[in-house]
Amino acid sequence: MNTTIKSTHSIEIKELLKFADRRFKSERGRFLFQEGMVAEELYVIVSGKIQISKITSDGRELSLRICGENDICGELTLFTDSPKYLLSAKVLQEGEIAAIRKDVIESEIFHNSKLAFEFMKWMSDHFRKTQTKFRDLVLNGKRGALFSTLIRMTNSYGVPKDNGILIDLPLTNQELANFCGTSRESTNRILSELKRDNIISIKRGKITVLDLQYLKDEIGCENCSAIYCNIE
Repeated sequence: MNTTIKSTHSIEIKELLKFADRRFKSERGRFLFQEGMVAEELYVIVSGKIQISKITSDGRELSLRICGENDICGELTLFTDSPKYLLSAKVLQEGEIAAIRKDVIESEIFHNSKLAFEFMKWMSDHFRKTQTKFRDLVLNGKRGALFSTLIRMTNSYGVPKDNGILIDLPLTNQELANFCGTSRESTNRILSELKRDNIISIKRGKITVLDLQYLKDEIGCENCSAIYCNIE
């Protein structure tokens, strides 16, 4: 059974979709938007997966979350003057996207108190998730950041197996490194150590965590709610 975790606070997605002025198919590897572009729309993910990331000052990519079905991206530009996208959104898995004009959703939030309330709760959840991710990156170092990322991925995409938890999301080592803010070489080395010690196994690009408790013990895991300890 897939253990994907969604927030208990869900925006009325069907309500939002009524205001979409266009829908389009997303292609793997393409960008919905990139950092610095003028922001005129936000996007509802009808299907597929979108990676939200930030390019660091030294040219590295830091992946912050993966958006899936019924998630929203581009929301950080709401209620700002001359808005530009602060992050980049890249298609990981092709699907369908609904685009809503920024001015339309702003007007609706002003006039629809229920939607405004749900949107505020949803934004609060994302801020808390982002804070815990940065805490792990800053306090736990490269090794701990990778361990934390693997734990979060088991909460988001974990499928229980007889020998452990399969992370049912194929990622290259570079993509995994981007979630940790580190290099592919460092990630390769740490993954090799974990494989050697039978903490994980890797088959066809997918990781199975064989000893989840080891990862938690190594970073002093506080056993946060899976609502916040995930990669979404």
